[in-house]
Amino acid sequence: MAKKDAPEASATLVIGLGRFGSAVSATLDSLGREILAVEKDPTIVQRWQGRLPLVEADASNMEALEQLGAREFQNAVVGVGTSLEASVLITANLVDIGMPSIWAKATSREHGRILKRIGAHHVVYPEFDAGQRTAHLVSGRMLDYIEMDRKGFSIVKMRPPQECYGFTLDELDIRARFGVVILGVMSPGQPFEYATPHTRIDKNDIIIVSGDAELLERFAERP
Repeated sequence: MAKKDAPEASATLVIGLGRFGSAVSATLDSLGREILAVEKDPTIVQRWQGRLPLVEADASNMEALEQLGAREFQNAVVGVGTSLEASVLITANLVDIGMPSIWAKATSREHGRILKRIGAHHVVYPEFDAGQRTAHLVSGRMLDYIEMDRKGFSIVKMRPPQECYGFTLDELDIRARFGVVILGVMSPGQPFEYATPHTRIDKNDIIIVSGDAELLERFAERP
């Protein structure tokens, strides 16, 4: 396998084209970012051939990483999760070659701790995060939920409580009453509007709210 030409400084190496890795690869590619996907399963390689910049290789083998020019990349995403051994070996190889930024998928907290211990800079938990997000959404009023950090600060998209209908944010004084902040409002057929004290909330609006996760839950539970 011939070594690839030197990539751009912001290029990303994505290892493993399962559901997580393929989603990362396809999204980066659609954004016009330079990527190189690496997959060892020839069946999966064939599925993605011609759709992504792609190399068939076993990234748990250091020699294979060297041959595809992994040292020239600034970012790597390890999408391998089903095999703990492969995930750890690939991450360790990337650490050994001095990869500046390593994002690694973990399937459990124990898996994530191992990846962190061997040098992964960022560990993501797709299944856990999706489950947690769904738990926040099933109540009905929340339409989207993003946890910004593990300390509880979050941003949600939600329908406003009835008591907000027809009032401006200045009149509602949401922050003082509920401890959360309305960042913006989306009215039907209108562009997104950043919130000001004069922003009025109507029944059919969607509001973007930030704050502590527990306070957001309480606010979303109001009738």
